[in-house]
Amino acid sequence: MDNMAELKRTETCFGTLSNGKKVNLFTISNKKMSVSVSDYGCTLTSIVLPGDVDVLLGYSTLDGFVNDNSSYGVVVGRFANRIGGASFVLDGTSYSLDKNDGENMLHGGFDRWEKKVWEVAPVQTETGLGVRFFRQSKDGEQHFPGTMDVTVTYTLDENNVLTLDYKAICDKKTPINLTNHAYFNLKGYMGGTICDHELQMNCDSYIEVDKNLIPTKKLPVKGTAFDFTTPKTIGKDIEKTVGGYDHCFCQTDYVSDGTLRTIATVKEPVSGRTMVVKTTLPGVQLYTGNFIEGAKGKNGFTYHKHDAFCLETEFFPDSPNREDFPSCILNAGQEYHHITQYCFGF
Repeated sequence: MDNMAELKRTETCFGTLSNGKKVNLFTISNKKMSVSVSDYGCTLTSIVLPGDVDVLLGYSTLDGFVNDNSSYGVVVGRFANRIGGASFVLDGTSYSLDKNDGENMLHGGFDRWEKKVWEVAPVQTETGLGVRFFRQSKDGEQHFPGTMDVTVTYTLDENNVLTLDYKAICDKKTPINLTNHAYFNLKGYMGGTICDHELQMNCDSYIEVDKNLIPTKKLPVKGTAFDFTTPKTIGKDIEKTVGGYDHCFCQTDYVSDGTLRTIATVKEPVSGRTMVVKTTLPGVQLYTGNFIEGAKGKNGFTYHKHDAFCLETEFFPDSPNREDFPSCILNAGQEYHHITQYCFGF
């Protein structure tokens, strides 16, 4: 395409780990915006929109990401979100996982993918330029069955669409749930509260959780603080929740046919910046930065509670233990393939 000439990709050194391993940073730009991603944790480190506004929370240096436990911008696997009791049964075999969130497993346990250096290769599609990351997760890693080959591809096109393409294949039957844990603030990472952002979601139900954030049941959003079926500010009903939103919302009329559908639209009313989230997955976790109070981020800026929102596309939490949820089970030799897009307007 003629507009491909607008796209540019650069590579720089992001730092060196204590074991001497070099970590790189890749930046893709299209003359209007740029996206930077590191091979450490397959991590989105910045999304810079016109006016030099970086709308992604995180860190300025590699050390920040190395020492962080809040998963800023990382790819989460093998299973994003929580698995209740840190265990599941598959075909009569019980698997015990890490209890890193009380009695539950969160984001893969202690041996997180975000702390791995991924292999990398440049990629160009018909419409975009980007980077492909891949790694092999050995049988028993994080106590999950099977050796899994995983590929995550980030591409940016001339229409300001950031595409995340996830693929995996495993030699044993296993649960899988991949997502990116980007923390957004469309006013910029120093913008303060996101409670004034307007959010609309194509989700007519959500997953109720107990005090440990483990699913209890699926409920309609109508008439509740979780109703974003028409646009409203994130902060309008946030005080009616316990500490903020950290809930999975279920895509209305979801069909597992691989079709990209809009699941959320966010607008920052003062600047007019927008972000549309499209996905092939059945759910999205809305998280409003409930646990980032006091964290020192980019350029030493201090983040506070509700200074960011995450929209983590995913299968529902605790899916391995819930037959009533869309299945997250990948059969041996079957390809896992899902796509999420973040489409920016300004």
